[in-house]
Amino acid sequence: MKIINEFNEMRQIVKKMKREDLSVGFVPTMGYLHDGHLSLVKAAKVDNDIIVVSIFVNPTQFGPNEDLDTYPRDLEKDQSLLENLDVDYLFFPKVEQMYPGGYGTYVNVESGLTNKLCGKSRPGHFKGVTTIVSKLFNIVNPDKAYFGQKDAQQVSVINRMVKDLNFDIEIIAVPIVRENDGLAMSSRNVNLSEKERQDALTLSKSLNKAKDLILLDNIKKTDIIKNEMMEIIESVDSSKIDYIEIVDMENLESIDIVEGKVLIALAVHIGKTRLIDNIIMEA
Repeated sequence: MKIINEFNEMRQIVKKMKREDLSVGFVPTMGYLHDGHLSLVKAAKVDNDIIVVSIFVNPTQFGPNEDLDTYPRDLEKDQSLLENLDVDYLFFPKVEQMYPGGYGTYVNVESGLTNKLCGKSRPGHFKGVTTIVSKLFNIVNPDKAYFGQKDAQQVSVINRMVKDLNFDIEIIAVPIVRENDGLAMSSRNVNLSEKERQDALTLSKSLNKAKDLILLDNIKKTDIIKNEMMEIIESVDSSKIDYIEIVDMENLESIDIVEGKVLIALAVHIGKTRLIDNIIMEA
């Protein structure tokens, strides 16, 4: 695996690959990799000749009171994990290269997809996401790009950006990878204390409860389902709910009755750590 720090070098390498008629799969990450990230890499390896993984902790998607400075980082471990999967290139640019002095151009999806769920509680977050992803797409120019379904809203927003800006890139959403006890894998899980780690299981338990209410008990009123979920999460004193929402999968609009394909999504602070999780289901 070759580590590339300069975007012009990365661009020239991909151009050469394309001239040789090799397909390029791309996995953008913020590092501190876990099995969820590695599942994206494995999916990319099935579909493509060349695999590029980027690691970049993007400052523009963090709010002023969020965890940019404490976001976990371990490049040496990340590098080892990627080498074990025979990744071809690791793109690891510096902040000052991606956002040089005088930088003033941003990409913003101005639709209902960005002003709800995480977008409502983290204003400006998706503007940062779409800006950095569009920059990475322009540098790497992949045929396919891989994102985790744990960030379901992000996947929807990026799909909209790709469609609206005519990127010739296929977006692949890869299912959530969970620990054996059900906790969705996240780089931020490392910030949980032992007790908080147990408390965090209420997220997946509440989602499973929602699924059972819909499929087994035939309860379709979303307010009833959300109240049951809330009760589970609030049973631990470390939790502070940001949101629990049941929305139409197509447009992320809130619904009163579950029908068709829906996203059940939540964001919860466990102690100081903000976690997200979701399930997608059809009723």
